[in-house]
Amino acid sequence: MSDSRGPVFERYIGIDYSGARTPTSSLKGLRVYRAAPHMPPEEVLPPPSPRKYWTRRGIAEWLVERLSETAPALVGIDHGFSFPLRYFEEHQLPRDWPTFLDDFQRHWPTDHDDVQVDIVRNAVVGNGAARTGSSRWRRLAEVRTGAAKSVFHFDVPGSVAKSTHAGIPWLRYLRQRLGGRVRFWPFDGWRISHGRSLIAEVYPSLWSESFPTQDRTPDQHDAYSVAAWLRQTDMDGRLKEFFDPLLTPSEHAAANVEGWILGVK
Repeated sequence: MSDSRGPVFERYIGIDYSGARTPTSSLKGLRVYRAAPHMPPEEVLPPPSPRKYWTRRGIAEWLVERLSETAPALVGIDHGFSFPLRYFEEHQLPRDWPTFLDDFQRHWPTDHDDVQVDIVRNAVVGNGAARTGSSRWRRLAEVRTGAAKSVFHFDVPGSVAKSTHAGIPWLRYLRQRLGGRVRFWPFDGWRISHGRSLIAEVYPSLWSESFPTQDRTPDQHDAYSVAAWLRQTDMDGRLKEFFDPLLTPSEHAAANVEGWILGVK
């Protein structure tokens, strides 16, 4: 049923992420699509520079600019935003997402220009060994998808482990620079706040087969599918139901720490 009040957001941004190389590397796998209620998704290319493709730093800086604008945007990013409860228990960390972001970045400084995920894994930089986990540990949202791999499951096809370890420090960067102008779901609350932009974790495989591939690469199509689904679901008046997944009180408490994947009920 359509919501007579119209869409909640005025812009939709889908990002297919990549944890390859360094934050300043031009990466073919980093793709951005944006849409609006009356504009289907279109690819956003990086600003003119010697680099042909987006960099992780470039996307973060672009998001700060776009989300500083007044029109509320819904952003979906394809990597884990947090870790399983077991991680917090094993490392005796408070169940608090901002504290988690700070602690993780201290051990995995993958937002530094010359730092790759693999050099932290190999103990060249940082102290990743002190903040790691088992590939057997999965978040409840990952289990609910039926297919998503653990955020610690490196070096296998379809894994988001490298993207997650590369991307989490950039969530911290966005949070520091945007402050209260943007909400990170569900850590800042489960309900939509009208008039404010929102950033959520997404899993493009939930939707990519629902849209024709046309001539897009797999990475382009993943980003396109995110923007298209966010737009379509908001236009249909169904978006709010996905911000209220079916969770028991104990599952809800876990998801407050582990995060959730938008679109998973």
